[in-house]
Amino acid sequence: MKTTKLLFAAAVLSVFAVGASAEEYQGVLQFQSTASRAAVHADAIAAAHSVDPYAEGASAGVPVAIASATDRAAVHTQAVAAARAGDLYAEAASAGTAPRLSGTLARAAVHAEAVAVAHGIGSLGL
Repeated sequence: MKTTKLLFAAAVLSVFAVGASAEEYQGVLQFQSTASRAAVHADAIAAAHSVDPYAEGASAGVPVAIASATDRAAVHTQAVAAARAGDLYAEAASAGTAPRLSGTLARAAVHAEAVAVAHGIGSLGL
């Protein structure tokens, strides 16, 4: 009984082994071209110096310069005026130096209150 099962399993596995064969090696493919070597070289140079039709974004090349209606001196004057005016779009810390605020309490009173709060003696009654 055991021998029959082993023979049957071997037969089934051999069928799978025959079906799982890899493709055969055909060798190196031979390419036949009608163009001469000089013509291929000339086409390659022309393609290398032409615009890449598949380029996107930064690799697309240098954009065309746009002609401006204002002269260079006027733009320079506006830039200097804007730089001296400060950063119009800044927020909070980057907006510049904050003005110094003066308090109405004495320094010793603020210190005494901080110590009292730290020790739990403050107005909370802890």
